[in-house]
Amino acid sequence: MTGFGDAQREDAGRAYHVELRCVNNRYFKASISLPNELLYLEADIERRLRQRITRGSVHVRLFVRDTSGSAAPEINAAVIAGYVQQLRQAAGGGADLHIDLAALAALPGVIASRELDERQREEIRGIVEALLDAAVERLVASRSAEGRVLTADLRRHCAMIRERLELVRGRVPLVVQEYAQRLLTRVNELLATSSLQLSQEGLQREVALYADRSDISEEISRLGGHLEAFDAALGSGEPSGRRLDFVVQEMLREANTMGAKSGDPEIARCIIDIKSAIDRLKEQVQNAE
Repeated sequence: MTGFGDAQREDAGRAYHVELRCVNNRYFKASISLPNELLYLEADIERRLRQRITRGSVHVRLFVRDTSGSAAPEINAAVIAGYVQQLRQAAGGGADLHIDLAALAALPGVIASRELDERQREEIRGIVEALLDAAVERLVASRSAEGRVLTADLRRHCAMIRERLELVRGRVPLVVQEYAQRLLTRVNELLATSSLQLSQEGLQREVALYADRSDISEEISRLGGHLEAFDAALGSGEPSGRRLDFVVQEMLREANTMGAKSGDPEIARCIIDIKSAIDRLKEQVQNAE
C-alpha cells in the first residue's frame, strides 16, 4: 500500500526533517538518503522501519539545515584548486576560463563536512529515531486509510465467490440426476431399434461412476474453508499480506480442480466467475500489509 509520513524538529541550532514515502511492493525494501555526516544512521533506520513495515518500498529522506547562523561552512581550498587545475587542462590552458562558483561548490569535497564527536552522534541518533518513529506513525495511518478501502473491496469479491459457490453446491446433485435421465433416454432409444437388453444394475453402475468422477463436494467444502480463513486474516488486525497471498493460491487450486472435474455448463460459468474474482483478489493482496 502507498502512504506518506513526515516529522520535523529544531534542536541545538539544527533543523531536522524526516520524510517517508511508500509505494507497493510484495516485499520490504528501504531506500535511505542521508547527509554524508549522518550515514552511520542508515542501518539503524532500516532496522527500525522493518519493525513496523513488512511490505512496500519505503523511501526515506533526512534533511538537516543549520539554523544557528553562526557556523559558516568550511571550504576546502585544496580541493577547489585541484578542480580548477583540471578544468584549465580540459579547456586547453586558456586564460579566459569562466567558472560557475555555485556549480563548483556543489562538487564532492568542496564543502568540508564537520566531524561529529561521539556525544553529538548519539544526540543526533536520538533526535532522528524520535522523528522517524513519528513519521512512521503518520505513514502507517496513511496506509491504514487505504487499507480500509482495500479490505472492503476484498470482502466484496469474497461475497461474490460465496454466492457462486452456493449456486454450484445446489447444482451438483441436479447434474447427476440430469445425467441419469439423459442416459436412460438414450438407452431406451437404442433398445427400441435393437434386441439388446440392459439391466437396471448396469445403468445404476454407470450413473454411480459418473457421479464419482464429477464429484466436487470436497473441493466446494475446502474452498468454503479458505474463504473463512481469508475473512479471519482480514479481521485479525495484524499484518497478513503473505497469509492472504497463500490462501488465495489455495482458493485458485480448488477452483481449477472443480472446473476440470465438472462438465456441466452452468457450473462451468460459475467457476469462471469464481476464478475471475480470485484473480482480482490475487492482484490486490500483493499490496496488502
